Amino acid sequence: MADGDVVGKQTGTESALSNYVGPYVTEMLGKGQALANQGYQAYTGPLSAGQSTAQQAAFQGVAGLAVPTQQMGTFQPQQFTAQAAQDYMNPYIQAALDPQIEEARRQAQITRLADAGRLTQAGAYGGSRQAIMESELNRNLGQNLAAITGQGYQTAYDKAMQQFMAEQGMQQQAQNMTNQYGLQALAAQANMGAQERAIEQEGIMADIAQFEEERDFPYKQVQYQQSLLQGLPLATQSYSYAEPSKLSQLMNASGGFANFLKMMGWGGGSAEEEPTP
Repeated sequence: MADGDVVGKQTGTESALSNYVGPYVTEMLGKGQALANQGYQAYTGPLSAGQSTAQQAAFQGVAGLAVPTQQMGTFQPQQFTAQAAQDYMNPYIQAALDPQIEEARRQAQITRLADAGRLTQAGAYGGSRQAIMESELNRNLGQNLAAITGQGYQTAYDKAMQQFMAEQGMQQQAQNMTNQYGLQALAAQANMGAQERAIEQEGIMADIAQFEEERDFPYKQVQYQQSLLQGLPLATQSYSYAEPSKLSQLMNASGGFANFLKMMGWGGGSAEEEPTP
């Protein structure tokens, strides 16, 4: 083909496996493709540990706690009123005071008789002196009886207040203990609830991870196949070829330049003229 018959000339390069690694790479790619075409082998066992027997017992025990929420609150102390004093005072106080009152009266009577005896011996019995002594004796007796009664009721009142305040303190302590127990029970239930939620969340996250593993498996297989092609020893070969012109292609198809002229009617004779014998 003449140079005038060439329309264009193209060159390029082509990469191929080096000859010395061809069989090894071919075998490796075949095994890799076989492995990549295998289906996903799912793990069918449990994905999370779940609750232990001890945890289940603890959860049930804490869940069964009776929280005294209705009894919880702030203690409201009561006032020590007259009615409270009467309620807490010894109902037998008068019976306890009577012996003292009788003894005071007996002592006063003894004093009165002694004074009367002395006045009689002095010849002044029934006079003004006796009246003064009698009046003083009665006044002393009245003061003594008032002191006995007042001191008795004061002591009873003080003891009643002490008992009242002691009961108020015990009620305060009981309220505090109820509140403390209720808060501890609620805290224990909240803590156990958080543990149950964490265990449940662990199972959910394991299920999600398993789902994502199965979902991404085909993509990982493609990446695996692609990784088999990385770093392979390739040899580069250059090539070039010329593209013939349309006229040259037509002449080659019509049997040469002479036949082409005959077809065009430019040559003498017929293209199929028999030779002269």
